[in-house]
Amino acid sequence: MTTGHRFILIPGRTSKQGCGISEGKFKEGYQSEIRQLQMCPDDMTELGLEQGDVVLVTSDFASIQVAVRPAPEDELPSGIAFIAYGDLSSQLMGADTHGSGMPTSKGIDVSILPIQKPQNK
Repeated sequence: MTTGHRFILIPGRTSKQGCGISEGKFKEGYQSEIRQLQMCPDDMTELGLEQGDVVLVTSDFASIQVAVRPAPEDELPSGIAFIAYGDLSSQLMGADTHGSGMPTSKGIDVSILPIQKPQNK
């Protein structure tokens, strides 16, 4: 795992993602939901991050680059990050399904490393 700040990642579905799927998985509404990592605002401040900054998220299985945004107030405690289910979150999961047919997708140990500010900052 890369050197960075340790977090527990919890992938899941969002209500906006659910609404966006009716428009199609390749439309902007759906894609914007699955391409953002939500973090506790205090964690973002500690890492010097602002909404739209890009971070490298690394698990034992893969690394992804994703934009970050603050989670709604009081929704995520410090040390926990959230990403909507999609192609990026799936890369961070292992392939072992433990006989269930679904890989472990909750409580993934990850490292988060700030890597880029948007061009317009």
